[in-house]
Amino acid sequence: MKLFGWVTSAIMMVAPIGLAAQAAPAATNGDRPAIVLVHGAFAESGSWNGVIERLRADGYTVVAAPNPLRSVRSDAASVAGLVKSLAKPVILVGHSYGGAVITDAASQAPNVKALVYVAAFAPDVGENSAGLSGKFPGSTLGPTLAPPVLLADGNKDLYIQTDKFPQQFAADVPAREAALMAATQRPITEAALNEATVAPAWKSLPSWFIYGSADRNIPATVHAFMAQRAGSKKTVVTPGASHVVMISHPKEVADMIESAATSQ
Repeated sequence: MKLFGWVTSAIMMVAPIGLAAQAAPAATNGDRPAIVLVHGAFAESGSWNGVIERLRADGYTVVAAPNPLRSVRSDAASVAGLVKSLAKPVILVGHSYGGAVITDAASQAPNVKALVYVAAFAPDVGENSAGLSGKFPGSTLGPTLAPPVLLADGNKDLYIQTDKFPQQFAADVPAREAALMAATQRPITEAALNEATVAPAWKSLPSWFIYGSADRNIPATVHAFMAQRAGSKKTVVTPGASHVVMISHPKEVADMIESAATSQ
């Protein structure tokens, strides 16, 4: 079985002649791109709730896509179909393995205008999440995985042990909430984590990156490498944040997404 370690900153208005300049009107909901959020492994769509509340309050249309977590190709096709159905510009956002999904999905959906990686993988051609996670040392995920669940097709579903989940995945989230997250975690297939990326959209689309300095799944060094390689427009490292920075720091993540949205 090929286990893995999940493995950061760089972080007009022109008035007509003779007329006083007036403040530009605020963009309406119809003028703004839609935001599509894609969760990653061991998470689910509700992990975006804090971010969604802030984006909606600022007038954005937001959809948290259900990520099947079965394979990069099929997951990307599912997300791309949803994105194209919106029939308007979209900012595509991915967390963790969801980053690999949006990397391929955006190449299939011409209305994607920007990518935002939230503690997420941004693979190049031929790379996969498992391989990237081990590019630099620091991940402690491997030993926290539960025994794999064998599927009828021969694939294997992976979970994090529920007692180890809070510290490994969500160390800066209140204990009660982290325990609920452990119980509701969705498994990912081992095959999905080892499936190579075919068409990395970050090579042709602008991208933004935000991640936590205390990410135990994907170490900060790996995040920094991917952000620099992708020519990140803006990179934010959140001090002390865990792998689920969108839960523990929803304002910072929402601000990053809006930065991408307003740059278009």
